Amino acid sequence: MEKIFQMLVAFACIAILISCNSDTKIASASSTGPASAGQANVADDASMKNIVKVAVGSADHTTLVAALKQADLVDVLANPGPFTVFAPTNAAFDKLPKKTLDDLMKSENKADLQNILQYHVTTSALKESYFTDGQVIGMVNGDKLTVAVKNGKIVLNNSATIAASVQASNGIVYIIDGVLLPPNNKN
Repeated sequence: MEKIFQMLVAFACIAILISCNSDTKIASASSTGPASAGQANVADDASMKNIVKVAVGSADHTTLVAALKQADLVDVLANPGPFTVFAPTNAAFDKLPKKTLDDLMKSENKADLQNILQYHVTTSALKESYFTDGQVIGMVNGDKLTVAVKNGKIVLNNSATIAASVQASNGIVYIIDGVLLPPNNKN
């Protein structure tokens, strides 16, 4: 009789575990969408915004968000990081010739767009106090960026100035007034 009781308890525990796992999978799938949707589509309105959500929430960064989508880099920047992203504003993109931007957004130029966008990212969360005059920073695309401090402002490659910063859950976003173009010394 004791063996039958032990078997019933074991079966009950297994049934409970199976039902808990099924409920969890159903809840997860319904709250986050399909598994292939990527990290950027995880619903979480309670936590600090990640870099992608910071950009998406900014009316001044719609061109950057469109470029990230075109380059298939949204999910990468939604990952844990840490990242430092130098985020050009719409006005910064407007300084580029329209034809250049239009060409970069074409499917056949995806690799070039990815290269440019990856030149705006480094794989660590760099606080503003870290930047020093003459400093060189390695970027995700493999190139290097040069920092200058002029009149108390941080200038990148003598072409873009940091206007503000936003802390994100997976790094820091620096709002910049220019688009950073990688050096043309690729072989």
